[in-house]
Amino acid sequence: MIRILAAEGLGTAMLLVGVVGSGIMGETLAGGNVAIALLANAIATGCMLYVIITVLGPVSGAHFNPAVTLAFWLRGDVKAGDALAYIPVQIAGGILGVWATHAMFDLPILQASQTLHRTGLAQWWSEIVATFGLLFVIFGGLKSRPEVVPTLVALYITGAYWFTSSTSFANPAVTIARGFSDTFAGIYPGHIAGFVAAQLVAVGLAHAALRKLFT
Repeated sequence: MIRILAAEGLGTAMLLVGVVGSGIMGETLAGGNVAIALLANAIATGCMLYVIITVLGPVSGAHFNPAVTLAFWLRGDVKAGDALAYIPVQIAGGILGVWATHAMFDLPILQASQTLHRTGLAQWWSEIVATFGLLFVIFGGLKSRPEVVPTLVALYITGAYWFTSSTSFANPAVTIARGFSDTFAGIYPGHIAGFVAAQLVAVGLAHAALRKLFT
């Protein structure tokens, strides 16, 4: 179990390095062009997802996401005790990944995001759609072609950065960790609860809809 939790913590940390680091680099090099910065952010995040899911999937299942862990628990594929162990490790790993990224770019390690535009009904609905879609991709991929799940998830998140108004956090651990970064990828801490609530609603909806579809 220690090896499994280490994989979940490390994988989530690396995911946040990809998300926050590419956001910082993209914003720095884009010369004020937000579209270019977002494109760089999306591509780098997708690349990181492909790598960590491929490498760590055989170790822990490569959840790196409390919403995914909860969805597997609801399906009976993960024990309740294991799920309760996974989630805090994922959250802690995400925060450590943010801090490691700040150190790479010579930024203050401890930050709180001041990004204020990530809230409201449209953003919350976007997170429901994004998280539902992620679970659709995972469970549909496991049913049809398990070997390509890393590719499917990477492609989905890369695209979802662009077709969702929230830029598809779709992950409570990522959402919480991004509250600790006042950079391109940040989210104001006061807006985290709304995003996480929407993501959890999506887990319930996905469980109701997908368990019969992909039985």
